[in-house]
This record gives sequence, structure tokens and C-alpha cells, in this order.
Amino acid sequence: MHNNTTADAYERPQFTEEMRKDYTILVPNMLPVQLGLVCRLMRNYGYNLELLNTEGPNIVEEGLKNVHNDTCYPALLVIGQLMDAIHSGKYDVHKLALIMPQTGGGCRASNYIHLLRKALEKNNLSFIPVISLNFSGLEENPGFKLTKRMLIQVAYALLIGDLITNVANQCRPYEVVPGSTDKAIVICMKAVTARFQAHRVIHYSEIRHLYQYVLNVFGRVRLDKSVPKKKVGILGEIYVQFSPLGNNNLERFLLSEGCEPVLPGLMDFCLYSLYNAVIDHQLYGRNAKNAAVYKLVYQFVLSKQADIIKLMQKDGRFRAPLPFEQVRLKAQGIIGEGVKMGEGWLLPTGMVEMITEGVRNIVVTQPFGCLPNHIVGKGMIRKVREIYPEANIVAVDYDPGASKINQENRIKLMLSSAE
Repeated sequence: MHNNTTADAYERPQFTEEMRKDYTILVPNMLPVQLGLVCRLMRNYGYNLELLNTEGPNIVEEGLKNVHNDTCYPALLVIGQLMDAIHSGKYDVHKLALIMPQTGGGCRASNYIHLLRKALEKNNLSFIPVISLNFSGLEENPGFKLTKRMLIQVAYALLIGDLITNVANQCRPYEVVPGSTDKAIVICMKAVTARFQAHRVIHYSEIRHLYQYVLNVFGRVRLDKSVPKKKVGILGEIYVQFSPLGNNNLERFLLSEGCEPVLPGLMDFCLYSLYNAVIDHQLYGRNAKNAAVYKLVYQFVLSKQADIIKLMQKDGRFRAPLPFEQVRLKAQGIIGEGVKMGEGWLLPTGMVEMITEGVRNIVVTQPFGCLPNHIVGKGMIRKVREIYPEANIVAVDYDPGASKINQENRIKLMLSSAE
């Protein structure tokens, strides 16, 4: 019996070294490009990760069967998607593992993994191992280890994935040939995957080459910008903000309404999480050594993000994001950095960033009943509007009982006064 942590106070099936050989690890989808790159990268190291792209009413039904409706809409969808895949008949359940991120913070997301294990037990599937993807020592699995080289490659994959998503969103509303943006995404993902290999060290010069390669590929997509599009920012709880399954394909809807969706990168959330460790030391006297390590990692990622921004500015074909350190400073006077449950100070800061960059129309996506998100999202809209009266912001709730038509009508009402 493995009992290194409190989470292991009961016996649970572990993902072992032997399982790496022939087990499929199912990954719930949130960001198709970024997580798609990470899954391909991990296959190079012998982990057969499969990103689920399923959708439809079956997923919500599976979630409702296995997760209480009041718990958390993202939990319901993530667990519903995994259980739907297990019951699909596509996989040998005795050669299957699941993976779930675990932050260890105050959000209910830290408990998703326990809700998933409860769902497996309820369905007589408790023998399926669930891997906790965490960086705080919450749980360990002997067959799933992230080395320093793997972590650096994952960071690079996320940075490149953010770049691909950023420029794709700037192309798709204006593409002359339908589907050409999606084709460019596939080309870039193949090129990145070919460079990321387990047996060789990737030099940063190659990564910089890939940044430029992405810009060149999307630079060849034919665009027609003669008809201006309304730019609409999408912010909110991280899963519902990014996941097409979680937000009822919000990006697709905005495109159909003649808009250009604008989203921050996943790396912004990662930088926010890293900097919170520094804040913990500054405000609450937490471990100084840990804070120093996190600050070094924060500065490392910031420097790589700065390289992408400089390349985009030099290239001139696409709008570059703001450096995250500038984004962080925009929170001052709006919300304290000690507010860090859920998306914390990052969410209102994201609103300010978008408004100052000319994206005045914003949809704040939030799971119904997500207390942190209602405070730092819906609760901060008035404060943001006081400082930026030109802001046109609507908060939209997402849950199993919410009507897609009602959600879209609320957004249409916001767009009717959009510039």
C-alpha cells in the first residue's frame, strides 16, 4: 500500500512502469492545439496519451450520472467526457489509464481527481488508474515521471501552441479559402512534433526557428480584411473559457456573428500560477526558498514570451500580445494580488489588458456556482467599467441546465452595442 501522502490514505491503483508499454492514457480536452502538442510530445517518451475530442449530449448525461449537479460544471464535463470514452467500447478498459490535473489550490478543481475515482468505483471500474498531474507533490505514480528535459519541452510546446492559437484566431475570421487556417494549424503541429524528440536535446535556436516558421506558415494564409470585424474577448474560468465543450463552441458562434474572437494564451495562466508562489511569500510569509525557485522559473518563461513578442512585432503581420509583466501591473488599482482563488487577479487584469489593447467587447464565461469566478469575474465588471467606461462586458453562466439559445441571445445583445 502506497501511503506517502494523505491522498493515498486508501489503496488506489497506480500507473506503473509496466503499464507504459501498452496502456492508453486518456486526456480530457480543454485546448486542442496546446494539449495536442503536449500529447504528441509525451508519446516520444513512451506515454500513449490520447486527447479526447468528443462532444454531444452523451457527455453531459454521463457527467450528470456521476457528478452532483451542484459540484462544478467543468468537473461534470471532464468526468463525463472520460466516462463517455470508457463506455464507448473503443478501448480495452484493462489497458486504460486516465490523467487529471490537480492544482492543490483553493478551487474545487483539486478535488476532480477524487470525484473521478468515485465515478469509476460506482461503475465497477475502480481498477483503472488515475494519474494526478501536479507539481506540488500531492500524489505520485511510479510509471509517470516528468524529467527536467520533458518539462522544458512541455513549456516550449505550450509557448508555440499559444502562438499558433493567437495567429490562427487572427486569420480565421478573414480567410479567403475556408479551412485554410485549420490546414495551417496542422502543418505547424506536424513541424513542431518532428523537432521534439526524446533522444536529442533541443537547442533554443531551434525553438526560435519554430516561432518564425509558425509566423511564416500563417503569413501565407490569404486574408480579406476589407470588411472590419468586431473584436470580442473571451475570458473567465479557465476550462469554460478555452474548451469548446465547456462554452458551447463560443468561438464558432462569434465567427458566425461576424466577429474576431480574442483569447489570452494558456501561458498567461501558467505565469499567474507561478507568480502566486512569489505572492505567497511576500504577503503570507510562505517558504522563501520555494518562492525564489518559482521566481526564477517565472523569469525564464517571461524571457521566452518576450522573444515571441519581439518576433511578432518585427514580422509585422500579426498583433502581438502584451508582455505578462505589463499585464500583471495592470491589476494594480483594480484588485489586490492576494486575491488568487480560481482565476483570481488574472481575470480582471485580463479585462483591462483587452480594453487597453482595443478589445472593448468581452464575454466573461463562468460555470454557474463557481464562487471565485463570480467574485473576480462578474463582481469586478462594475469596477472595471468605472475606470474604463467604454468597456462592453457581459457575464454568461454555463451549466447543464443553461439554454444555449439564452446564452447566445445575451451575447447578441452585447454585440448589438459593440463597436
